[in-house]
Amino acid sequence: MTDQPATPETPDTSAPARRWPIIPTILVLAAVATMIALGVWQLQRKGEKEALIALFQRNSAMSATVAYPKLPPVPDTMLYRKSSVACLEPVRWEQRSGTDRAGKTGIRMIADCRTGAEGPGVLVDVGTADDFTPPKWTGGIVQGTIVPGPEQPTLIERMTGKAVPARAMLVADAPAPGLRASAVPSAADTPNNHLAYAGQWFLFAAAALIIYILAVRRRLRA
Repeated sequence: MTDQPATPETPDTSAPARRWPIIPTILVLAAVATMIALGVWQLQRKGEKEALIALFQRNSAMSATVAYPKLPPVPDTMLYRKSSVACLEPVRWEQRSGTDRAGKTGIRMIADCRTGAEGPGVLVDVGTADDFTPPKWTGGIVQGTIVPGPEQPTLIERMTGKAVPARAMLVADAPAPGLRASAVPSAADTPNNHLAYAGQWFLFAAAALIIYILAVRRRLRA
């Protein structure tokens, strides 16, 4: 009986199939979803800011005066309205860069005025100067326009709940002696960058997703 030659066995060269990593994929998708949600929130904020700017523009067109609010925060319905305050005494001066109503740059003189025995007082922009020397102004009745004050809470302070109510400011119609009338901020100057922020969040989400897909495909092909 003739022995048959043994048939060599074919070695199993198949490698275990690589799969998409589950946990990293979940984390990336969660991050992408968060970015998209932030973009949608910025679009909502854009609509709210546009409505606020429209309110400010209506306020600017009103000629009737309103009583200056005693305590902060000042309601949005009072910003860019005409008002008047009685400054008993300027207790502190703050200088800020700005322009006068002719467009010439200078130093805005902002007085922190005492209006009574107690209270936070009011901020009054009494005019623009060429240097940092405070004017020899001792107070009086000031008529002008209510605008947001120079010290507004930051985004981080608002998000963390540490923001304190911001005081508004009255820009005087008639400057103090020796000063030039300061330019009144326009309601149109209210920043509204939410559309750009929304686009950035959507771009970040798309970039993160594309980069992750390319990285995983390269890993599966290795």
